[in-house]
Parts: sequence; C-alpha cells; structure tokens
Amino acid sequence: MPAFNRSSAPDPDGVLLVDKPAGMTSSDVVCAVRAMFRLKKVGHGGTLDPDATGLLALLVGRGTRLSQAVMGGDKVYEGTLRLGAATNTQDAAGEVVSRGDPSGVSEAALREVFDREFTGDVFQTPPMVSAIKKDGVPLYKMARKGEEVEREPRLVHVWWIRIDEFGLPDTRFTVKCSKGFYVRTLCHDVGARLGCGGHLAALRRIHTGAFDVADAIPFADLKTLPRSEFASKLIPLSRI
Repeated sequence: MPAFNRSSAPDPDGVLLVDKPAGMTSSDVVCAVRAMFRLKKVGHGGTLDPDATGLLALLVGRGTRLSQAVMGGDKVYEGTLRLGAATNTQDAAGEVVSRGDPSGVSEAALREVFDREFTGDVFQTPPMVSAIKKDGVPLYKMARKGEEVEREPRLVHVWWIRIDEFGLPDTRFTVKCSKGFYVRTLCHDVGARLGCGGHLAALRRIHTGAFDVADAIPFADLKTLPRSEFASKLIPLSRI
C-alpha cells in the first residue's frame, strides 16, 4: 500500500458545521476531518466536551484566521439538570461528592432561581474541568491529578433560561449565554442554591453566533462524503 500523502492542492477556505456525536473530543473531530479530506489547516471555533453533542464549527484553510470571531458569539445549549447529587466534575462523568433530597423542589421554585439568580450579568467561577490555564497549565490537567486551585470568578451573561420539561431528578432546559459560560457550573450552582446538589446530565449545543445545528452535517455522514464534494459543504469566508 502506498504511503499516505496529503494533497498538494491548496486547502479550500471556509467554515464546516459538524454535528458532533458523544464520545469524541473536538480535537478528535478536527484530526479525523483533516485526515479524511487530506487537509493541511483545520481548527475549531469553540470546544465541546467529549460527552456533549451538537454544533462544532470547523475552520478550514484561511478560515482558521476567524477563530476569535467564531468563538466570540453567543451560544444556545440544551441541557439536562439532575438534582440530588453534586459531582467533582459538575457533570455525570464525575464522582458523586454529596447527595440531597430534591423532592421538595417545585417547577416554580426552580424557575425563580433560574430567573432571579442566574439570568443577566452573572459572576461564575470556572470549573476545574476546563481548558482555562493556570501558570500555563490547563485546569483539566490539574483536575486529573486530583489538584484544585483557586479560580477567579468571571463576568458572563445569560440572556435567558427556559424550562422545557420539568421533572425530578431530571429537568430539561435551554439556555442562551455569552462566550465563557459553563453550563455544567450553572447546574452545580443551581443545585447548591436549592440545597440538594445538582450536576449536568446531558448537553447539546444548538447555536453559536450566526450558526445553527440544523445546518450542520452529522459526523457519521462525513465518512461517506466524497472528497470532491467537501468544498461545497463549506460556508464561504465572505459570509462569515
């Protein structure tokens, strides 16, 4: 079998919207697309956690120069808040560190906490499981070693939070937020405020900036996409 060679042709330029499945990191998707379509320059416009699904904007060719513009837009997420347990990662992948009884929490009480305390300008302490760096080291690498360091609260903005289906222990919701907002931390903080603990059980990004997941290509479909059709799936730089 001949050695693998990247194409000598220049990369096309643009943004590829991918619907990321659970179980892949954002970097996994970048590497897979680079290999499948023999590209030289591919990046992404905003990380999604491995367990999260949904909209991932890949930046191709000269599109990699637009990273800050793409990452800076507001985001919309669909999430599931699980009350009754707090975890060390603030999501379902972590170990339970405390439990409480959520049976007394009503939909009205949850809605009031969302609206009164977690909507508008909010100071949020980033989780240890994040890519934010402390002394040049990503926090998630420290977290893997069991380390925890002090993090400065950051000012973020939440435009609105909508309860889509109330239930105990799980409530589905949708949130529109600014760059830098952590939905896992929202769930953790809401659980703490209600006195029963809480964590993020599921997450899907459906919108970022001007891009919507309805226009994204499922990652599985990319595996059968002919290389000759790849460029036609890109959003041109002139439209960004």
